[in-house]
Amino acid sequence: MTSTVETSTVRTPTFAESINATLADLLENEPQLLLLGEDIGRLGGVFRVTRGLRERFGAERVRDALLAESTIVGQAVGMTMSGLVPICEIQFDGFTYPAVNQLVTQASRIGYRWNGQVSPSLVVRIPTGGGFRGVEHHSESNEALFARYPGISVACPSTGEDADQVLRHAVTLGSPVVVYEPIRLYWRRDTPVRDPEPARSPTAARIVRRGTDLTIATFGAITHEVLEAAHELAPDVDVEVVDLRWVAPLDMDTVLESVTRTGRLLIVHEGSKDVGIGAEIAAEVAERGFDTLRGPIRRLAPERRIYPPANFENEYLIGVRQIKDEVLVMTK
Repeated sequence: MTSTVETSTVRTPTFAESINATLADLLENEPQLLLLGEDIGRLGGVFRVTRGLRERFGAERVRDALLAESTIVGQAVGMTMSGLVPICEIQFDGFTYPAVNQLVTQASRIGYRWNGQVSPSLVVRIPTGGGFRGVEHHSESNEALFARYPGISVACPSTGEDADQVLRHAVTLGSPVVVYEPIRLYWRRDTPVRDPEPARSPTAARIVRRGTDLTIATFGAITHEVLEAAHELAPDVDVEVVDLRWVAPLDMDTVLESVTRTGRLLIVHEGSKDVGIGAEIAAEVAERGFDTLRGPIRRLAPERRIYPPANFENEYLIGVRQIKDEVLVMTK
């Protein structure tokens, strides 16, 4: 058990500010890189993440696209085959579906189809998740959709610092990367305190809170609720929090090492529970680390149903109280 007193929040640059600064630096230093998306130029994007970049780098580098996600990614596929490095923006996760064909049947397979002669450096940024009272199709969490497709990497950063590292690594991979950016974190300034321990590699998970009693594996916006719950439970229960950061590839080594220390695993995510990232993590730990467990693996995520209207989203989303209750059940 821990006996230290923890400060609950810290003020940092916002998620959106960090992404904007990273994109500006990449545009400044990578002449083959460009941005493409609906309203990202004149408007600065629906969440103003690209604000000011068109004025600084010009309309050829920060391109407003047609209102058609399939053409955004389709153009990007052609650009990357020509040696450019496009970073696309889709306005909301729920608008991604028209682009699935281009990503799955084209972008993910081009390198193999051309026997390695083409390295499609393509990044697709997708605002995701709820908690901001969005209307229909605006609050979905579909990271598991792309995580299962070979040839596509999927990142889900929860801080501006991690988003910076993700984007800088993504443009060097030579293969398509989908980056899910939590909408409710874009302009949030007060964030839960996390340990400064760095990740072992650009795609590794990060242990953001050390603990001894139970491991929580999580990613994206809900990492903040998990950390709040962990801070509130201390010192009675000492929770270790693993921020996965990437869900394809999954850094299962870090998760397994943590579970070996704590003996318990809870997986928390915002996407629906059925056939989700949590199920994959639970299966991996059961296969590779069953003998380290002191109790059953549990998952905490919304049930499989359509995201509700704004007035009812708090009944759908997982909150701090639910996380605390689940931890107490597992450690009693």
